Amino acid sequence: MPANLIIVESPAKAKTLEKFLGGAYSVRASGGHVIDLPVKSLAVDVDNGFKPLYAPIKGKEKVIKDLKAAAKSSKLVLLAPDPDREGEAIAWHIAGAIDPKIKVKRIEFHEITKEAVLEAVRNPRHIDMNRVNAQQARRILDRLVGYKISPILWKKVRKGLSAGRVQSVAVRLIVEKEKEIQRFTAQEYWSITAFLKKDGALEPFSAAVHSKDGAQIKIETKEAADRVLKDLEGAVFEVSEVRKKEQKRHPYAPFITSTLQQEAFRKFGYPAKRTMSIAQRLYEGMDLKDKGHVGLITYMRTDSVRIADSALSEVRKFIAQKYSEKYLPQAPRVYKTKKSAQDAHEAIRPTSVLRDPGSLKNILSQDQLKIYGLIWKRFVASQMESAVLDQTSADIKAEPYLFRAMGSVIKFDGFLTVYEESRDEEEEKTGLLPELNKGEKLTLDRIEPKQHFTQPPARYTEATLVKVLEEKGIGRPSTYAPIIGTIIDRGYVVRDGRALKPTELGIITNGLLVKHFPTVLDIKFTAHMEDELDEIAEGKIDWVAVMEEFYSPFKETLEKAAKEMPKVKMEEKTDEVCEKCGSPMVVRQSRYGSFLACSAFPKCKNTKDLDSKGAIVPESKEVCKKCGKPMKVKRSRFGSFLACTGYPKCKNIVSILNKTGVKCPEKDCGGDIVEKRTRKDRTFFACSNYPKCKFATWHKPIAENCPDCGAFLVEKRTKSSVTKECSKKCGYKTQE
Repeated sequence: MPANLIIVESPAKAKTLEKFLGGAYSVRASGGHVIDLPVKSLAVDVDNGFKPLYAPIKGKEKVIKDLKAAAKSSKLVLLAPDPDREGEAIAWHIAGAIDPKIKVKRIEFHEITKEAVLEAVRNPRHIDMNRVNAQQARRILDRLVGYKISPILWKKVRKGLSAGRVQSVAVRLIVEKEKEIQRFTAQEYWSITAFLKKDGALEPFSAAVHSKDGAQIKIETKEAADRVLKDLEGAVFEVSEVRKKEQKRHPYAPFITSTLQQEAFRKFGYPAKRTMSIAQRLYEGMDLKDKGHVGLITYMRTDSVRIADSALSEVRKFIAQKYSEKYLPQAPRVYKTKKSAQDAHEAIRPTSVLRDPGSLKNILSQDQLKIYGLIWKRFVASQMESAVLDQTSADIKAEPYLFRAMGSVIKFDGFLTVYEESRDEEEEKTGLLPELNKGEKLTLDRIEPKQHFTQPPARYTEATLVKVLEEKGIGRPSTYAPIIGTIIDRGYVVRDGRALKPTELGIITNGLLVKHFPTVLDIKFTAHMEDELDEIAEGKIDWVAVMEEFYSPFKETLEKAAKEMPKVKMEEKTDEVCEKCGSPMVVRQSRYGSFLACSAFPKCKNTKDLDSKGAIVPESKEVCKKCGKPMKVKRSRFGSFLACTGYPKCKNIVSILNKTGVKCPEKDCGGDIVEKRTRKDRTFFACSNYPKCKFATWHKPIAENCPDCGAFLVEKRTKSSVTKECSKKCGYKTQE
């Protein structure tokens, strides 16, 4: 048996390291944290220096036992969790759980390649207690805020609610954006566009009215637009000035965590959590056959844009060979990392630029290939020459008005040949202009007035929320995805298409927290706490001192809020009457959505389930096949189901399947295609005769038959189109 042991987090990473190291090391996986603050108590001794009372995580006892046994037969234990504060804390906890007499060192690597792992093994270090203390301080801060504020919300609003130091600030941002939208009043305005032709040209170009008698004008009503149109009757359009200038567009820095999450959402609609899950798999690596198991990207939780010299050298050679020398800048591009970044990490990049996305088509899944391709293209583009555009602006007189036309053409594509970043908002589009000369007369093809209304501010999407969290210094790379996941799971926010919209619960809870915990919910205070955690990690300040500074005023606020926060009944009156006691029924909220409840609760506990459209779900006439008692409709996070009223003696449940109105296409099946949900809350469609029939599809079936083979059609939606395709994949396809 090997004399040395390496402990990593994931089993996939363990297998990779064993291949790299041969028989010199045994490699085991901890599966993440093995020790943490227990869930059922505060587990922080606030009167004794905020001492955390750690305990083994439930279910991890066997893992700890196995790691202890493996460590006992080893001369040296190298701890290799992920290279961040969380990983440092995991290493510290593992070191404390195994025999203290055993020699323990810490290693870290930012990419899972043989060279990087061997280099890390050659250079072990001691556990960095400053990093550990920074993670510990964050964990305790979050525990104090969550476990101290949440019970107040249970008493004042509803059981099961939670507050969080960072999640509550994220909800506040979303709620405040919603209030901006509600306050917004649309203003009418008009644009007037002339479509003009140069002599001999086949197609007209457009120019928009800009000014009158030298002063820029606003056209706010139809009457004003009509006056402009009348003034322009018979007007002569003449070019008064042409301006041309060369403009450069520079490439973007390689990805950091936040920019990768934003771009994956814009381009593919991927939530932050999904993006990070895919990136984690790419970091842990794939079996490349000729090269063995190799990590494909560097560590994906980073806020540094630094690139290793070896990677810069490789990508510059690649650009020169693949795209020619004209695409290669004279010197490598260096991007500035923001002050708060942990510059120990690199930017997110491929471990080898020679592994282009095309070479991995048969190895990666579709999702993995999309994210890898994004990372690869952004990295290559970041070291390429700037794009050069010729921009033309022309002023056209039509007395007493001036029209302005804009056009641009790419003169040299530069980095755009590889990659172009998406935008959150549509940029003003410009087309091509013909060659125009001062004094040249133009022919009016047509003139178009158009009514517009100013638009309210857009709701946050996951991309724009991550962007604002980063800009305001709220959270860090490893926390963006969990923040968004938590506020959705808790029911404070819902996805409305691509946007994030606060629920009534989110609005009410936010209002109470902002009023009674103004400091904790303050955006600047939250950012300040993040800066202090960074300073703890750098060894500049003591973590206990930070906790003491926070807790004393927080304790006073808690006591005051417990007395002064009003009780809120989250209910909406209805015309429904309880058939059991005659009291009015009200709409109340649960973690699974809305339901009808008797207003006489707790004397009368009558409730009725509501569907997603707010309609009452009819009472079931089903009888339990196990005990003969009536079945009642209940609701879970996966949808409604029938449960025996004899619970807990009888625990029989039956799923309620939402029929699509389409029959299963499998021969001699006859089942209905029904809507179902996965454990990760993703919708799919399957045959009601499962497990006898295992037909399933991610795409929504529609009650239309394929004109070629007669099978039902499925609807496939992308960001820009909707297509109908044959469910049997006979080749029929039509785009809407």
